[in-house]
Amino acid sequence: MTSLQSAAASDAMGVLIADSNRMQAQLLASALRRRPEFHITTCPMDTISILEAITAKLPQIAVLSLSQRANVLETVMTLRRFNLSHPQIPKVLLVDTCDRELVVSAFRSGARGIFSITDANLRMLCRCLLRVAAGQIWVNTEQLNYLMDLVSEVPSLRVLNSRGGSLLTPREEQVVALVAEGLSNREIARELNLSEHTIKKYLFRIFEKLGVSTRVELVLYAVNNGDPRQAEWLGSAARVPPSA
Repeated sequence: MTSLQSAAASDAMGVLIADSNRMQAQLLASALRRRPEFHITTCPMDTISILEAITAKLPQIAVLSLSQRANVLETVMTLRRFNLSHPQIPKVLLVDTCDRELVVSAFRSGARGIFSITDANLRMLCRCLLRVAAGQIWVNTEQLNYLMDLVSEVPSLRVLNSRGGSLLTPREEQVVALVAEGLSNREIARELNLSEHTIKKYLFRIFEKLGVSTRVELVLYAVNNGDPRQAEWLGSAARVPPSA
């Protein structure tokens, strides 16, 4: 190896490929090794193997390849454990196909990018790795829409009676959840795209139903009797029944 080649090798980005399919990992590694900007290492898709590989050589980015036969839940759990122990290493999930649940779970578990191998070529994968390693996020339009839908959801807190039935309407549950998060009436009104006067009316009805008289009592009641969940956005354009 010449001094120029040695310098190029030392500047190459360390990429760890973890794959549940050994043949797929070898093919991917072989393709990426043709690119001088990458230094590739591989390991099986399990937490122990990944941590051992990182101990031997700390990569600048990790690729977790999810094969069709792999257990999705196990892969997401491996990603989460990996991220908890080494959050500073950017992680890309390589998939054949993915749905909303996988996209949301992957990003919640520490992924910084999801790359679909059925939709792009090696050049695009290399671009993905370089950009994620540089601190960017890699998603396609469909995956981004899944994440935007998640962000636009308004939290809801279901308040139950002794028989497990709901005491409040869906809109009232949203108001309770936002009060529990510490938002003022004005902030809740802005969040739900309603008037501040309407929020006050909701709170009066909530106080009456639950037998409380202050926001502090409401928060304590919600903490002791609530069941957190996600609810869809209900803006002012949505039709809310009179009983709500």
